Amino acid sequence: MLKWEEVNSKIKIVDVNNGLKAEAILQIVQNLSIALASTYILYLKTQGFHWNNVGPLFYSLHKLSEEQYQELAEATDILAERIRALGHVAPASFSQFKELSKIKEDSHFLTTLENIKILIADHELMASFLREISQTAQDLKDEATADLYAGRIANHEKSAWMLRALIS
Repeated sequence: MLKWEEVNSKIKIVDVNNGLKAEAILQIVQNLSIALASTYILYLKTQGFHWNNVGPLFYSLHKLSEEQYQELAEATDILAERIRALGHVAPASFSQFKELSKIKEDSHFLTTLENIKILIADHELMASFLREISQTAQDLKDEATADLYAGRIANHEKSAWMLRALIS
């Protein structure tokens, strides 16, 4: 398994003079890269579910999953742009995303109910992870990244709630 340092070992870092120490920026960018990779893998899973769900809830799940994967696509852009604003190159390959992601790739489709439960668990995992790295960003005095994470946490919690409501 690649480590974040290996993924970024050949990247030229641009010096950023924004009041954050270089070590703090490096730690923040590492967490942002994991968040980006995890968001992208969840985007792919959600889009796959959108394409392949069946059953009596098809239409409502099709619409909901479309809204969710579009929101996740926008989030990947926001996360990548924050990495760039901090002077680093954002990971941008499937292999990097797979190595860095907290969300595990899923290449097979189970029942609709099982897939909904997997997506709920993935959104909850993301909310939990983002809450953890938000605290790190706050401790390192990076309010911009912490604010970005706050919005992402709210989106993941809402997505999990919407999916949970379908199977309650």
